Amino acid sequence: VPAFMSIEDKICTIIKQGGIPLTLGGDHAITYPIMRAMAKQHPSITLLHFDAHPDLHDEFEGNRLSHACPFARIMEEKLVKRLIQVGIRTINQHQQQQADLFSVEVHEMKLFNVEQFQPKLSGPVYISFDMDALDPAFAPGVSHFEPGGLSVRDVLKIIQKINVPIIGADIVEYNPVNDINNMTAMVGAKMVKEIGSMILKTNP
Repeated sequence: VPAFMSIEDKICTIIKQGGIPLTLGGDHAITYPIMRAMAKQHPSITLLHFDAHPDLHDEFEGNRLSHACPFARIMEEKLVKRLIQVGIRTINQHQQQQADLFSVEVHEMKLFNVEQFQPKLSGPVYISFDMDALDPAFAPGVSHFEPGGLSVRDVLKIIQKINVPIIGADIVEYNPVNDINNMTAMVGAKMVKEIGSMILKTNP
């Protein structure tokens, strides 16, 4: 746990030096310590979370800091004012109860229309992007793939519509063991470039 939470200290240092963190995982557990650091500098964050899974478990296999739990910890500690989840296609009863408890805005794939998705954003946005938000056809190199996901173009459309400052981002859950022809690595690199350019655009 001390090594895990040292992520928080590193992100705090980056922010104090005037930097904007763009972090590469690792699994999704890293988002919790990152948001602990972000919340110290930004009081009203909107967290835009792309994922196949809500990651709202209270605990997973006895671990409250699991990759299945970061958004439960983030919402418990009120580190963000708003959590918007896009690409979800595996929500169960427990996680639905958690989503209701924390007023999470869950956009499930079965009802999702990228053209109509225009959440009114105010204040700074942090992006947390799990590679398995994408359909396995675009990103097979993940550990927990779920068919029926977003396309790369869907994600780019959503990100490119953001018109408020993007104060940081993480890209997580790439698993090179499962990749095919480095396809997922290339998509990950594309996301780094696109999110990085939007950070620059929204923080002139």
